[in-house]
Amino acid sequence: MNRALLILSIVALSLPTAAIAKGPSAATIHGPGAGGGGITFGGDGESGPLGELTQQAGFFAATFGQEPDPLLASRPKGDLGQKYTITYTVPGPNNELDKLRQDVYPYAPGGPVTYMEPGQGFFGTERTRGGWFLADTRLKDTLVAAGLPRTASTSSSDGYQAPTFAVGGAVLLA
Repeated sequence: MNRALLILSIVALSLPTAAIAKGPSAATIHGPGAGGGGITFGGDGESGPLGELTQQAGFFAATFGQEPDPLLASRPKGDLGQKYTITYTVPGPNNELDKLRQDVYPYAPGGPVTYMEPGQGFFGTERTRGGWFLADTRLKDTLVAAGLPRTASTSSSDGYQAPTFAVGGAVLLA
């Protein structure tokens, strides 16, 4: 009896198991001041730095939906400041890796704001709920700790920064 139980246990442990994705396995942030290769978060999408990012940015609510719904009814009014893009790597069934994108505005006047476009595909047939999310200041703190500047850079959203003498010369000519 003990031998049969041992053999059965060994067989059960050796069978491949399907990993149930609990969240992203990585995220990369691109935008002004994030460096050429961006800022990368790795690990577990539910704990550690990557977990903090997903929770603080409203990833789960914008991807799967959540009750009560923390997403905003519409885009916040006014200029949100510089936009960064978070690209999440989400493991799915059959070892597929999906990429989900979420915009983040860490320097928005009312606090950091994120936006995930609805309808992005993941897990084969699933689609993101999408929407706007007003984060608290911890999101900006997490992004700054990872390498974003504390304040918005003076460059435009496309990363171009005009030389100071060119701006001054244009003002004089005007």
